[in-house]
Amino acid sequence: MNRHGFRVLSIVLQNWTHFTRQVAFVAALLAPPLLAQSPRQANPERPTFATHAYAAAPGYAELEQGLAARGVRSLREQTSWDVNLKLGLSRRLQVALFGPLYARGPASGGVGDLGAALKLRTDVSPRAAVALVSSVTAPTGSARRDSGAGQALGGLTGVLSSDLAGGVHVDVNAGPQGIGAGAPQWLLETFQFSGGGAGPRLAGLLGAVTLRLTEWAVADAGGVARTASGTPDQLFLGITMNLGRVF
Repeated sequence: MNRHGFRVLSIVLQNWTHFTRQVAFVAALLAPPLLAQSPRQANPERPTFATHAYAAAPGYAELEQGLAARGVRSLREQTSWDVNLKLGLSRRLQVALFGPLYARGPASGGVGDLGAALKLRTDVSPRAAVALVSSVTAPTGSARRDSGAGQALGGLTGVLSSDLAGGVHVDVNAGPQGIGAGAPQWLLETFQFSGGGAGPRLAGLLGAVTLRLTEWAVADAGGVARTASGTPDQLFLGITMNLGRVF
């Protein structure tokens, strides 16, 4: 995989909070808006690679992690162990550290490009909320060994989350990604990135299920089927755990 190709993978790995419009048809398992939750209730941003407009409770930490396999020709092309550690600073502000602690490609494997995200959010009704998420990744991976993009990248995403009739929940994400690598990629609805300096156009369909194991733990599994050439197919399995109050 060349450096340009890794930038495509890097965007997919680093920006699971910025990847798609989420439509989750899991009425019995779907959590209500955070206002109605216990502060110990896990509220995953996985499995859809899209963020929601809610945040960890003030003083509480939440850890999301998962294993993924992806590739254009075979799912054996790339694997990763991705993490997202979130901390609620206030009712409207959350900070997160995220990225692949291990990413393996055709050349070699190692720590990927890690980043931080700041989410500013507010409720607009009892069933809807909005948020603005800014993020940056540092070149902690190695571009020479295909485990990093070789430069810092930024992103800015607007989010709308809403509970609809019939137990349907929708998270809509949109905004520029890959800022710093030339023309930014624009994240649009229905899982679509426009082409840009960080990589070509990406588009696909995603399906996933979630299972609440306890109040503080949620498991998820799913996959991605590409609808545009160059977009990797993907399978993933993960778990989100609310770690409790840390301050």
